[in-house]
Amino acid sequence: MTKNVTPRNGGRILIDALIQNGVELAFCVPGESYLAALDALHDSQDKIRLIVCRQEGGAAYMAEAYGKLTGKPGICFVTRGPGATNASIGVHTAFQDSTPMILFIGQVARDQVEREAFQEIDFRRMFGPMVKWVAEIDDARRIPELVSQAFHRAMNGRPGPVVLALPEDMLTDMAEVGDAGHYKVSRPHPGDSDMAAFRDMLAKAKRPLVILGGGGWNSGAVADFKAFAEAANLPVGCAFRCQDLFDNTSDNYVGDVGIGINPKLAQRVKESDLLIAIGARLGEMTTSGYTLIDIPVPAQNLVHVHASAEELGRVYQATLPINSGMAAFAQALRKLGKIEHQAWDAWTAAARADYLANIQHAPIPGPLQMGDIMAWLRQRLPADAILTNGAGNYATWSHRFYQYRRFRTQLGPTNGSMGYGVPAAVAAKLAAPDRVVVSFNGDGCFMMNGQELATAVQYGANVVFLVINNGMYGTIRMHQEKTYPGRVSGTELHNPDFVALGKAYGAHAELVEKTEEFAPAFERALAAGRPALLELRLDPEAITPKASLTDLREAALKAQRS
Repeated sequence: MTKNVTPRNGGRILIDALIQNGVELAFCVPGESYLAALDALHDSQDKIRLIVCRQEGGAAYMAEAYGKLTGKPGICFVTRGPGATNASIGVHTAFQDSTPMILFIGQVARDQVEREAFQEIDFRRMFGPMVKWVAEIDDARRIPELVSQAFHRAMNGRPGPVVLALPEDMLTDMAEVGDAGHYKVSRPHPGDSDMAAFRDMLAKAKRPLVILGGGGWNSGAVADFKAFAEAANLPVGCAFRCQDLFDNTSDNYVGDVGIGINPKLAQRVKESDLLIAIGARLGEMTTSGYTLIDIPVPAQNLVHVHASAEELGRVYQATLPINSGMAAFAQALRKLGKIEHQAWDAWTAAARADYLANIQHAPIPGPLQMGDIMAWLRQRLPADAILTNGAGNYATWSHRFYQYRRFRTQLGPTNGSMGYGVPAAVAAKLAAPDRVVVSFNGDGCFMMNGQELATAVQYGANVVFLVINNGMYGTIRMHQEKTYPGRVSGTELHNPDFVALGKAYGAHAELVEKTEEFAPAFERALAAGRPALLELRLDPEAITPKASLTDLREAALKAQRS
């Protein structure tokens, strides 16, 4: 610890600890429970930029997106009780997405605990199942120690969220305590025996397949792995919403292994004789509901590489489990030397051909053709453009038909959480102001955190927000028609005028009803010099790229009759 004998209150000690750990941006919704921390932030405006959000769910999503984009812990401040419960959605997202994040929650005074004081919640019990660690700081002298622990826990092993509760009176206590230094990241490395065994397994393979996913990646690891995979001519897929871990334009990229997986790729996962999962947990979305890989012993030889030893063998018993960070493993791959790949060259080429065929789109009902729009965006957007989305059938268009070319150009919640697209885009633009940021949102998804458009305007986060409006909760309606055809219940939406709403917030806003209107409207949005909203009116029948609502209903009715 660095020595600091000047008495400071808890709020000042806390903000100094954040500065020591390199925090430059924090997101919040203010609350009286942590006024002392807000006051300390006032004196540190030159070091930490505070982004004031409109709802704690949006603030937590922004912190999660910042952590995902930068690889540094996203910082969020909220107040006790309702503030914390609102923020929990971003915490759950960070947990399932393996994103480093620290949520600071103002708490009731220490002498009021266990009385059900105003907005009191025991955050250890509340957040215990969804974070790496949760604690309450009861002594201002322990702030440097516990904040340091929070950063180390969020970053090391499998990255994830940490919660620290801050009793209101603790933050006003005066204390003399030194500051801890910047957190340090320690990642496990693969052993020589691990890499020798991996090389032997690869030499015997005829149908290898790689699945990349999870957290803890950086640009160097991505570049190292790409060089190895292309030299070894390996087919590479990416886990659900991790498509930016491998250049989609590479001849070795074969598609995303997640919701709506190309059936031919799903079959290749099953037929593979060597499945190489790097960083991916192989959860429900990546394994199509645990159907692609047998539990507990896969039919394929499985190499499973993960930064957390606890994930190895959790569901699947790997032939070769390797406890390693992503960068260390990718570096070790580069040192393996020449890999003979003639045995699977045809397998890789066929998998790539399947992928290219799968991104060819067919016409959908209505005058707005999302496939044409995505094809245009593939050509128009720069390689480092960032695309964000929440959850819904509309996200299929950016998942399946866009080609991610660089690391951290895709921000989407792997926990399938709605309302993520708007706040994630705001955070991305604030963190990377020189990059184009496009936010994909369904009409239902947008309305969950659309108020953060005000945050975008306030801080000059000039995102292009797309609202794909079909007047329904599309994913649920799709399942409804498949299971209870024709019995629509609870999925219709009556929406506001999104263009008028965007203008009311101070954004540039336009309505797009036909395909040919999109490109010029998008160019005007980019040139507007302020946040922009484009409402895209989509025919309700265009529920998926392949099937209409009527198609789904008729198929379900036919199945019921038979």
